[in-house]
Amino acid sequence: MSTSISPIRIQIDLNERSYPILIGTQLVDNPDTWANLPKAAIALVVTNETVEPLYAKRLCAALQSHFGQVMTLVLPDGESHKDWQTLNLIFDQLLEAGADRQTVLFALGGGVVGDMTGFAAACYMRGVPFVQVPTTLLSQVDSSVGGKTAINHPLGKNMIGAFYQPQRVVCDLDTLQTLPPRELSAGLAEVIKYGPIADMQFLEWLENNLDALLARDPKALGYAVQRSCEIKAYVVSQDERDVGMRAALNFGHTFGHAIEAGLGFGEWLHGEAVGCGMVMAAHLSQRLGLVDMDFVKRLTHLLDRAGLPVVGPQLGADNYLHHMRVDKKAQAGEIRFVLIDPPGHAVVRGAPDTLVADVIDHCCAG
Repeated sequence: MSTSISPIRIQIDLNERSYPILIGTQLVDNPDTWANLPKAAIALVVTNETVEPLYAKRLCAALQSHFGQVMTLVLPDGESHKDWQTLNLIFDQLLEAGADRQTVLFALGGGVVGDMTGFAAACYMRGVPFVQVPTTLLSQVDSSVGGKTAINHPLGKNMIGAFYQPQRVVCDLDTLQTLPPRELSAGLAEVIKYGPIADMQFLEWLENNLDALLARDPKALGYAVQRSCEIKAYVVSQDERDVGMRAALNFGHTFGHAIEAGLGFGEWLHGEAVGCGMVMAAHLSQRLGLVDMDFVKRLTHLLDRAGLPVVGPQLGADNYLHHMRVDKKAQAGEIRFVLIDPPGHAVVRGAPDTLVADVIDHCCAG
């Protein structure tokens, strides 16, 4: 039994689309967690084959008092299944059950489940309510918050999707106790990114508390999730549709998405690719004179301590550049990167291909 932590509430302020993020322990099992959601005859819990035996029955039991019928759909696990074929399984279940526009979907799992369930909710009958119940560190601090929903295309990650906000996000810290170590490390990448882009005091806190986080100390995890969500909530409230400052949240992602696409989705975890991508982006920032090498070494050391790869796969610079040209930040064919200038603040700008290629060659295995 983990330490009990009273729920913390963070509000995403988007006018009529506003919603809370709840962070605490023992939330999944508590029927009060699910009060005041839209009334519906049917609720569908979408999960995957890894999470289902751990938490699905507990969530369904807590939802029984709020919905006439609670169904469960178990999807295959992994980034390689974030595609049209798997997405259609959600539509199949909804249609076969005669689900209407009031049906509420619950995304119980990591980022893949959250992205696909949210996209299905955005599309089914042109929009039904959904709730994010993230069970990985990465999804609690990043993908479940902000309304980005999508599936992958073989030529690019998250290229088919919609902005669609959930009714609420419920981050039960107890679910992090069952995460495999590799998944925990992957989530720490998305936690660590918030320091360089927004809060260097938080980066220092992470350096001082990383051992506690790796040991899954509930209080340390609670603060890491809280501070990450506070930063993301502010950014999303200012730029819901990713046309300005929200791009800063993609620090490391341009290189990272190229790694994922180049290796084949699922070979590296998303957080692993982002962690390595942050090292590359930091080096590019240094080459452009925006940060010094001490900052690059400091960030690389922290990522390495977190158990993340800091040396990229040797895909060839041309391959990296090819995949980065389909990045959603690209403009008129120019690749745009989230860079650090200075530490604690991010900028989005281009860089010469030759310089980017040099950074890639420097940061990748021989």
